[in-house]
Amino acid sequence: MPETPRAAAKPVVALTLALAACAALIAGTWWLTRDRIAADTRAAHIAALADVLPAALYDNDPLADRIEVRDPALGGADAMPVYRARLHGQPAALVVEAIAPNGYNGPIRLRIGIARDGTLTGVRVLEHRETPGLGGQIDADKSDWIARFAGKSLRDPPPARWKVRKDGGDFDQFSGATVTPRAVVEAVRKVLAWYAANREALFVSQPS
Repeated sequence: MPETPRAAAKPVVALTLALAACAALIAGTWWLTRDRIAADTRAAHIAALADVLPAALYDNDPLADRIEVRDPALGGADAMPVYRARLHGQPAALVVEAIAPNGYNGPIRLRIGIARDGTLTGVRVLEHRETPGLGGQIDADKSDWIARFAGKSLRDPPPARWKVRKDGGDFDQFSGATVTPRAVVEAVRKVLAWYAANREALFVSQPS
């Protein structure tokens, strides 16, 4: 006996109800967890900034006090994020993302912390394709080379000494890999010079 239209529709109705229940469950789960996800994401971003921005330097929210800057000195054509740190309402430091375009195997993306007076609070590598064991020593978990930028400025050493030792400067190179540290040193020097030339404007620009 052929199925009646009502009997034939039952599987479709059941499937529709099941899909609706799944959608409701997913929506409910997202609704209940969205604040926690947002808080976890924010905490991860703050933790990442902490590598180059000591917590004692600020009491604002640098993630909210962010601008986008497009300048050749930052190493790329795209606008780069700049996070402003303030203490008691006064400018205290910046965290800048920049690119060293001439790494051995391509661009090297950096995060650079700069105190109000132009002293580096830290430098970290965000992304690169350098050779592991050679240029890969720019990673903080591979060597302490990148950590040695903290405390440096265009006064110490002066701009003419912002080179690797092989080129007559003050910064160590790696055995068998000079191109990579040379690229990073040059990129950080350019960012410090850019900061010195634009410091006041950077702290008064409106957040993006």
